[in-house]
Amino acid sequence: QVQLVESGGGLVQAGGSLRLSCAASGSIFSINTMGWYRQAPGKQRELVADISRGGRTNYADSVKGRFTISRDNALNTVALQMNSLKPEDTGVYYCNARRYGMITDDYWGQGTQVTVSS
Repeated sequence: QVQLVESGGGLVQAGGSLRLSCAASGSIFSINTMGWYRQAPGKQRELVADISRGGRTNYADSVKGRFTISRDNALNTVALQMNSLKPEDTGVYYCNARRYGMITDDYWGQGTQVTVSS
């Protein structure tokens, strides 16, 4: 099993920055990809960014050029640097860890609130 704990959420004005961190523990050896998802009120959960073991990244179009995802395998952490924040970025951000195979397994943190004021 994998346990994920997020930190770094908060309140920031539009144009500001936040850095989210996620610490993983447990069966880390089995994880292929880690990433961040978010859910705004009244909307579906959406992928923000993810990163593979080898550092391959993927970003939602809405955050390209503003957000950067990184991974430190030695510390078993993944971070999301969020710059030029917009009110539309507001939501609960969830850390995700995924193991690909014949069965794809997902692990989730409890979420951290990000609020961007105009």
